[in-house]
Amino acid sequence: MSIKYTPATLKKFEELYDEMGYTIRFEKGNFHSGYCILQDRRIAVINKFLTLEGRINALIDILPSVTMDIETLSGEMKQFYQMVMSAPVDK
Repeated sequence: MSIKYTPATLKKFEELYDEMGYTIRFEKGNFHSGYCILQDRRIAVINKFLTLEGRINALIDILPSVTMDIETLSGEMKQFYQMVMSAPVDK
């Protein structure tokens, strides 16, 4: 199953990162990859000028580098996380 690029999907990613203890901020910045991760503060800063698809792709790119215990996620978020991690990447 591939990921749909909708505002609802972006909202789900924001909820997932929130459950993982990360704050997502959409701000102006000169990021070469479209995002910046502040590991010590558990903040992911996404370029606010990216399209919806770009924002979702940035959050997908960040996900493997985030350290967390999957068992702490709620049932729905655990399912969403596993679906995202097993989905083929369309680039």
